[in-house]
Formats: sequence, structure tokens, C-alpha cells
Amino acid sequence: MSCMKKLVFILVVFSICVTAQNKEPEKILYNVLNNFSQINDYKVDVEIKIDVSFLKVPNTKAIIYFKQPDKAHIESRGFALLPKGALDISPTSLLKGKYTAFFDRVEDYEGVKAAVIKTIPLGESEDVILSTFWIDREKSRIMKVEVSTKLNGTFNIELKYSNKIKYSQLPSSMVFSFDVSKLNISKRFTGGEDQDKEGKNNTGPILGKVFVNYSNYVVNKGIPDSVFTKPKEKIERKRH
Repeated sequence: MSCMKKLVFILVVFSICVTAQNKEPEKILYNVLNNFSQINDYKVDVEIKIDVSFLKVPNTKAIIYFKQPDKAHIESRGFALLPKGALDISPTSLLKGKYTAFFDRVEDYEGVKAAVIKTIPLGESEDVILSTFWIDREKSRIMKVEVSTKLNGTFNIELKYSNKIKYSQLPSSMVFSFDVSKLNISKRFTGGEDQDKEGKNNTGPILGKVFVNYSNYVVNKGIPDSVFTKPKEKIERKRH
């Protein structure tokens, strides 16, 4: 390679590195966490619809409690079939642990110039291999995340926000998409049908979706730690 070609090559590599550094993925993620840190705790009502072809699950209501940094409690029924952490979509949960972050690109997403950032966990990770975030940099909030795992395949979380909610960090709705074939689903959810027909032993992925709507947020009013140590309870029992 001639000296001129070597110089051009070095300049191109240098330019790429500088551009990547200027995107500052760690700062963008920090801003998301810092923005969410204003939420000390919340309680919210949720309505959940599960859309899987061979499942017979009625729409369900639940109550979610959250307290910083990572305490979550769900009062619900019938969530044994969902991947672990499916309803805990706080940035502190999605961005916990040590990781390396890379700025991938800027992408038009839902009318926003979203920063697409990839994170790779450092050290031994229990399950997560790679996470990709679509982030609204202006409002410092996550719009979408795709997570690749060792045990549960790849799942996607799409978050929507509403101006009607006082705290812009908190979503109004969420769509959780996952590979049903990675789950061991009890026949009590399938109406007695054998999951092998469409689920566990299927050669390809079976896409399932969970639609969640959030309402009646109660934010920063204080939640005792005892709420997060008790077992899940059925909402119907509490309302009697």
C-alpha cells in the first residue's frame, strides 16, 4: 500500500472513531436513567391482552408497584406463562449491570429521530447477550428495545407515551413480542390442547404478543418496602 493510500486509510478510520465517540452512547443512556430517576416510586393499573394463536387467556387486569432502584411487585393472576420480567420495563431494569455501549445509527422511528444504541453485558451474564435501544434523545426515554437472550430467544418491547400522563418518562402502553416456543406453557392456558401442535416443539419461532395499557398512575407518594416482599395476590381477593 502506498504512503498516500495508508494516509487516507488512517484518516478514514480516525474519522469513523471520532464520529462514533461524538455520539456519546454512554451519555445518552445516562440521560435516560437520570430522567427516570425523578420517579421515586409509582403504582399503576394495567390492562393486559395476550395474543398467542393456541392460548385461551382472557384479558386481565393487574396492579404494578415500582420503587427505585429496582423493586417491582405485581398483583395479578395468570402471568406464569410470560417471560421473566415481561412487565418490568423500567430503564433501571433494562439498563442494569455493567455493559459496553455502541452508537449504531440514527433512525426515523414513530416520527422521531431515534438514536439506536447497542449494549453488550460485561462479564458473565445470566441470560442477555445483546440489547438494542431506540431512544428519543430530546425527551431521554426509551421507545423500543430488542433483547437477545440465551434462554428465551429474542424479544421486543415497544413503548408508547401520552401527553395526558404528567410524567413523560412513564409509558401509556406497551407491546411485548416474544417467541412462544421458548416457553414451557401449562395446558391450563391452552384449554387442554397439546402445545406441541404449535408451540414448544415447533421447528420455527411462534410469535406471541402481550398488549399492556397503563392508567391511573400514582407517582412519588411513597410505597412501603413490605409491598415488595409479599407474594403475588389476586386482585379480586384484595377488592373484596
